Amino acid sequence: MLPRPHKLTSSADFRRAMRKGSRAGSSALVVHVYARDDLVVRGGPRFGLVVSKQVGNAVMRHAVSRRLREVVRGSVDKLAPNHDVVVRALPASAAATTAELERDYASALNRALKKLP
Repeated sequence: MLPRPHKLTSSADFRRAMRKGSRAGSSALVVHVYARDDLVVRGGPRFGLVVSKQVGNAVMRHAVSRRLREVVRGSVDKLAPNHDVVVRALPASAAATTAELERDYASALNRALKKLP
């Protein structure tokens, strides 16, 4: 589990990151990055996962969620505290290994960060 200061919890935060942030994708996932302009930043960077029914049944979705949480945990120290990151799993993520998810996540995150204003 990610510590509470590193979690996106409200649907408004998810929507803002997905609509206003920059986006980059790979075969297994799409990464959305939004730079908050809060004057006071508490916690952060914050992460959210979206693993829909397209990925598979409940067992598969939970397995993908666990692997993605491990992947994003490794990037907590590498991002600025004002970044919100939403990782959306695509159906191909069900068959991907943790190493493949790490590679796809790192690549998509770097491309999304370059697109930020």
